[in-house]
Amino acid sequence: MTTSRSPSTLLGGLAPDAFMKRYWHKRPLLIRQAIPGFSAPLSRDALFALAAKDDVESRLISHARKRWQLEHGPFDASDLPPLTRKQWTLLVQGANLHAPAVDALMQQFRFIPDARLDDVMISYATDGGGVGPHLDSYDVFLLQAHGKRRWRIGPQRDTAWLEGVPLRILKHFEAEEEWVLEPGDMLYLPPGYAHDGVAEGECMTYSIGFRAPLEQEMLQNFLYYLAENAPELPFARHFAGRYADPSQSAVKHPAALPEAMIDTLVAQLEKVRWGEKEVGDFLGRWLSEPKSHVFFDPPQTPLSQARFVREASSRGVSLSAKTQLLYRRNRYYVNGELLEVPVRARSTLRRIADHRRLNAEECANFEQKDHEIVEILYDWYASGWLQLEPDSKPVPKLRAVRKKAG
Repeated sequence: MTTSRSPSTLLGGLAPDAFMKRYWHKRPLLIRQAIPGFSAPLSRDALFALAAKDDVESRLISHARKRWQLEHGPFDASDLPPLTRKQWTLLVQGANLHAPAVDALMQQFRFIPDARLDDVMISYATDGGGVGPHLDSYDVFLLQAHGKRRWRIGPQRDTAWLEGVPLRILKHFEAEEEWVLEPGDMLYLPPGYAHDGVAEGECMTYSIGFRAPLEQEMLQNFLYYLAENAPELPFARHFAGRYADPSQSAVKHPAALPEAMIDTLVAQLEKVRWGEKEVGDFLGRWLSEPKSHVFFDPPQTPLSQARFVREASSRGVSLSAKTQLLYRRNRYYVNGELLEVPVRARSTLRRIADHRRLNAEECANFEQKDHEIVEILYDWYASGWLQLEPDSKPVPKLRAVRKKAG
């Protein structure tokens, strides 16, 4: 098993530790044949089929006669331009949530915390297609999956955008380096590093992106979290009463805001306290919350709990690609929920969080030893958050029966 100090082909021979220290959030890195012999796990037709789904984010970008156009999906095949037309791009977000092979690709980047790992976006482009020179506010790995794409990059000083276009395209892009990437090649870019990728013929690029929420967004959502959960938080005992003003005198200016009311609220707010536990619970729940367009698919005919345990013991289980399971110390967060975990179940949940699966041996004897973990995993299975691994038992071959003569 690769460790954080083992050289990785994916990172050009660097160990994950070395990559994080030298390049992450600091400077670009071109990696030739990061995945030798790589070819796109999804065909063009399979990608177009994803773009037609209601629960998949997709965008169509075209550039013709010096005009940029942007449309949002879903797109039927008839909505897309002809393949012979140049300079158009289809972007399909969150492909890892719908294609196991793409999800397996994303798992290779888990030397970075899951709380930061976002999704895999697939870009399909005809000759000359691209989205224009731009900046991303997050780290990204750009893996070439099919065809060729020419990348020009540079540390942009002038960040003015073109006006009157539906995309954030740099007005004065200055490139310092340029490469053509072929299947298996990968380019890492830190946040704010300008880049422009143009297809040379038909091509597909996989973008492994990372979450980088605005500090203001985090603060706002934390305050919402405090408000929504205030009755359960320790400082709630200070807010059991109701505003009163027994010393209020008659006023000459009834529209003036009472100073006593302001002073009372200021004094109450000073009693609001939070610490690592409250912040950790907020982040765990917020960062594991599925996006608004993500829907789970429960089994149409769920197995009984006893049958589920037997099947798990022979096949193993794995988290759905749509499930996010995070933890901090002994607190666990799954799909936006704080999970109360019995002590005996914690080590098992930590294994499934870090590896996203439990093999058959790890699942064996749950019924006799870990009733709590059975309840948790079965509930996740019934909700579509977890599934049984495929049955690896060989299908018996049917014997041909010869008819007797006469």
